[in-house]
Amino acid sequence: MSLKVGIIGLPNVGKSTLFNALTSSTVEAANYPFATINPNKSIVNVPDDRVLFLNKVFKPIKTTLATIEFVDIAGLVKGASHGEGLGNRFLSHIRECDALIEVVRCFENPKIIHVEQGIDPKRDIEIIDLELIMADLETLNKRIGKVETKARVNKDKDSVYEVKIISFLKEHLEKGVPVRRIPNLSKDDREFVRKNYFLLTEKPLIYVANISDQFISEPLNSTHFKVVNEIANNENTKVIPISIATENELSGLKENEKDEIFRELGIELDSLHRVIISAYKLLGLETFFTVGKDEVRAWTFKKGMNAKDCAGIIHSDFSRGFIKAEIYKFDDLVKFGNELSVKEAGKMRIEGKDYLMNDGDVAFFKFNV
Repeated sequence: MSLKVGIIGLPNVGKSTLFNALTSSTVEAANYPFATINPNKSIVNVPDDRVLFLNKVFKPIKTTLATIEFVDIAGLVKGASHGEGLGNRFLSHIRECDALIEVVRCFENPKIIHVEQGIDPKRDIEIIDLELIMADLETLNKRIGKVETKARVNKDKDSVYEVKIISFLKEHLEKGVPVRRIPNLSKDDREFVRKNYFLLTEKPLIYVANISDQFISEPLNSTHFKVVNEIANNENTKVIPISIATENELSGLKENEKDEIFRELGIELDSLHRVIISAYKLLGLETFFTVGKDEVRAWTFKKGMNAKDCAGIIHSDFSRGFIKAEIYKFDDLVKFGNELSVKEAGKMRIEGKDYLMNDGDVAFFKFNV
């Protein structure tokens, strides 16, 4: 299951440095706008302590973690929706992503250029919101021009519905409300919008606040971070404070060395891991496991998928010839210590194709083709 998370923001806010830290890459992170032109892409493992436990129990030959793809996208500038900067190229790269991480500059450094000549996180967020909203309005205006005649003259049912929903979206966008924050958009309407319009402001989003080293242990002492935190709270989304340059410097160290430095800095958890896990959850992704002596593997699935569809993630034959699934919960394995004890305790279940998989399910699929 290949899903992409785009890293966006104004130029020189730390996007490429964050990408390097997350993916152990070495893309250019220069002190001038548009050092990134073509998007950089990399697939990274999703940290999961449950896999470490499964390794201890099954001692497999091979271990495979779940993965997620990150895309480092060129910096956006004011007027991008009208072609400024990298304009349409930037917006098209965002359109290809499933979710977004917006990096917001919250550090002062006169040596690093800011395209808007000063540090103002609220302004920066508003610039990006406006450009994405303008691009979405252009998309919707083009579409409504194609369907409103059919709706008005022919009374075509589908066209009438589409004009109604486009008008509803435009009303909110013109007030500066991104589609993802429209509260009274029904689940069915939202699914229709997602499948048909590929709107930029519909994509789920979290913020990464790039803070100064001095605020690593107490980010709320940063005036700039508090601004982003308040915006995130109002939008009911997440913000992760990171000193990106510091994390990037530490990313190449061994885990025990990193842990020691994090303790000294007052950081409880690797912030990069928090970004990866938050992006994974932002996409509505969960994990099931297959286990054995050959391999322990974490598989990614969309929340709400059934056993038959999850079997198909492993191989299409598993779905086509699905018979049943033997399933138990990871927590029960922790409680009872091994599979035999889980089975003897009656915690291993036989489930059919319509069973809705849960995060942490350990599954063995039986099929016949």
